[in-house]
Amino acid sequence: MPAPKNPFKQALSQGKRQIGCWMSFADGQLAEIMGTCGFDWLVIDGEHAPNDIRSIRDQLMALAASPSHPVVRVPVGETWMIKQVLDAGAQTVLVPIVESADQARELVRACHYPPKGVRGVGATAARATMFGSVSEYIQTADQEVCLLVQVENRAGMAALDEILQVEGIDGVFIGPADLSTDMGHQGNSAHPEVRAAIEDALKRIKAAGKAPGILGVTEDATQAYLDMGAQFLAVGIDVLILAQNARRLAAGWKAV
Repeated sequence: MPAPKNPFKQALSQGKRQIGCWMSFADGQLAEIMGTCGFDWLVIDGEHAPNDIRSIRDQLMALAASPSHPVVRVPVGETWMIKQVLDAGAQTVLVPIVESADQARELVRACHYPPKGVRGVGATAARATMFGSVSEYIQTADQEVCLLVQVENRAGMAALDEILQVEGIDGVFIGPADLSTDMGHQGNSAHPEVRAAIEDALKRIKAAGKAPGILGVTEDATQAYLDMGAQFLAVGIDVLILAQNARRLAAGWKAV
């Protein structure tokens, strides 16, 4: 039995738009709820949410029956972190703060078994193989791994064209908050200079044959990124969805 097909990777390769959402609660039950909402993909955020490998595993388990594809963002692009989330059953990995083609090549190696890469061979006892029941996992896993890299500062933008030449990268995600701050606009991703840089990057990513991605947390930003050609587009964050709607509900009824 081979490794499961990665429908998200396949959709990106076919140029299909994928609408997603960020998950920052670090909770399996919340992930299961989000998995019923109809998103194409959901980010399990290991960078800014209070996740560890066990909570990431639990959310992967919670999404196993969902049509929403889990994308695991690791805290940093360390080989051992990528190995752990792949062994836990992730097939799509998002890596923050990628600044060079050399760094991107090392990430590709981390996602692949030897001789192409350096991923440790120990998945037989892990969830990735359903504990040894996926007999041909090691022989077939590499082609189902989807690697997304985040370009989110001036160094990464300067190296973008070189990063886009790296074989094994499926998509490039632009991080508006970090980019705007690094450009001197302190999180103001709506600044015209930042918007122009984002639009230019998304177009270059698409022209290079990679999938361009981004996160929008306001209607204005999300529509702007959609118009710019974002292919895998996150349209919200679960924590903000709850907080904003709960505040609106409380304020509305207290005003009666």
